[in-house]
Amino acid sequence: MHKFIAFSVFALTLGVAATFAVTPPKVLVVAQSIEDAVSFDPAEGYELTTVQTFNNVYQRLVQSNPNNPTQIVPALAASWKLGADGKSLTFTLKTGAAFASGNPVRPEDVIFSLSRAVKLNKAPAFILNSLGWTADNVDSFLVRTDAKSVTLSWPAKVGASFVLNLLTAPIASIVDQVTVASHEQSGDQGNGWLKTASAGSGSFVIHSYVPHDSLVLDANPKSPAGAPILQSVILRNVADPASRRLLVEQGDADLARDLGADQIAALNGKAGISVLAVASAQQDYIILNAASTTNPDLKNPALWQALRYLVDYDGIANKLLKGQAKVHQAFLPDGFPGALNDNPFKLDVTKAKSILAKAGLTNVRIALSVFNQPPFSDIAQSLQSTFAQAGVTLDLQPAITSEVYSKIRSRTYEASILYWIPDYFDAHSNAQAFAFNRDDSVHNVAWRAGWLTPELSDKTDAAVAEKDPAVRAKLYGAIQKSVQESSPFIFAFQATDQVVLRSNVKGYIQGINADQVYFAGVSK
Repeated sequence: MHKFIAFSVFALTLGVAATFAVTPPKVLVVAQSIEDAVSFDPAEGYELTTVQTFNNVYQRLVQSNPNNPTQIVPALAASWKLGADGKSLTFTLKTGAAFASGNPVRPEDVIFSLSRAVKLNKAPAFILNSLGWTADNVDSFLVRTDAKSVTLSWPAKVGASFVLNLLTAPIASIVDQVTVASHEQSGDQGNGWLKTASAGSGSFVIHSYVPHDSLVLDANPKSPAGAPILQSVILRNVADPASRRLLVEQGDADLARDLGADQIAALNGKAGISVLAVASAQQDYIILNAASTTNPDLKNPALWQALRYLVDYDGIANKLLKGQAKVHQAFLPDGFPGALNDNPFKLDVTKAKSILAKAGLTNVRIALSVFNQPPFSDIAQSLQSTFAQAGVTLDLQPAITSEVYSKIRSRTYEASILYWIPDYFDAHSNAQAFAFNRDDSVHNVAWRAGWLTPELSDKTDAAVAEKDPAVRAKLYGAIQKSVQESSPFIFAFQATDQVVLRSNVKGYIQGINADQVYFAGVSK
């Protein structure tokens, strides 16, 4: 590690009191919470911090253009060709592409990466399962065509355009087979090592990761994506948003994320500061655990319906979040083909009381697990107030992000306020998450809500198989309507991501999807 980088990490771990006049040259210091990070293995990582890291340390065969996510552009693949059967794609790899280790990128690495992700069967594996790939059959659908080409085929009833969209997801990142295999322990396919390391071809490599403290990325000058301008990026865990604001305001951080609306307002117009507002596909929603073993009220559809009228949608969006979100009550974000943009629910305490009374629901009490970060902690307090007006008690249980996720993934929570960002730019990414749960076998969001949806699952299968874009959009509209009207999900807002930058930071790119954060072109 370079001396100045070592000093940076050391000083940044000391807290706000240890400040610089300016951050070190060629080092970007980012102040944000990284407490959600579980794993930096692209076959497992499924949190905001990890997926934002993947585009910087890994490449996929193809990627979405951040300025136009409907456009698929080459990454590790130089070109691709649709098979005559319409059920296969042959990718030709870029000449001379190599991993950070120096190992060449081969068809074998593509096969290893995709097969490994399916067989590990971690949280995001359901994305690749959409192609009909399973641990038992995936290897038969991945074939080395020649020294520079690989053919992927799929048994699912989906078209090539959907497959290309899906291959832009972080789980489709290509890892260095030789390096990963050298770190395998007890048959884990290198998963233990990749939790805190990287083996990719992106513009950066993971130098070090200290949970709840810092993530340090070093430049990879050999990347096929091009050498970055920066030498290092330091993501420093700053749990308190007020401290994040202070760090970027004083110049001790170059970039800050996840500030509250009041903090953004205080920074707007400050000398040396710019606020970047980025359209986001993030959906903020309330999830109720219909499979709860501690609260049987949560499986009652009447409660789901009543709570829809106890959210102060307009007040939260306009007064509390102040431009950081807009009211949006469907699971497809505005900007996606087929998005449903009507908002039928509003705060109506009288109506909520009537629904609860007819259902015989009295003295309802719900434990709400909530991230101890804005805006979720602020939204939770608003919900607590409006729910109480109808006699529903919310017990707020704030915790760091990883702890909340642990409860959600084990279905040991009662309710929570969460966000969802599509894994790739296609309506199926969200429909598969929220409307598909035929037999409780896929651990997606519907499973986490304990909601079985055999009929909606059939409709979701039909929508993803539809080739006509207009018909497909209508099918997704109908699915959204069903989820909107009666489900353990209360969709409320679509976010606008506000990123605070020092004015000398140039070339930062962020797109609508969660993973579309790019440090390679940043200079300062």
